[in-house]
Amino acid sequence: MSSESGYDAFEGASELLRALSAPIRLAIVSELAEGERCVHELVDKLGAPQPLVSQHLRVLRGAGVVRGSRRGREIAYTLVDEHVAHIVTDAVSHAGENTTS
Repeated sequence: MSSESGYDAFEGASELLRALSAPIRLAIVSELAEGERCVHELVDKLGAPQPLVSQHLRVLRGAGVVRGSRRGREIAYTLVDEHVAHIVTDAVSHAGENTTS
């Protein structure tokens, strides 16, 4: 592996972490780790306004973290890759360990 391709991997990881940098996006990923959800289901579960949830879903979709598929009049969102759910779970767990010390 050349150093440039290694650096490219860090660039990709940086973009992923940037996409996950908002608490609501972490919550969305956590919800989607349980299975597909429509926007209204995420709104109900997170207690956030629909426009805000939709805006953050656009960011996650643009980063390749989630994908949407039409389900009647709604769009059902799922995670593109389960690895992202593990990253979020580990980060939340780690943050919890640091606050209890």
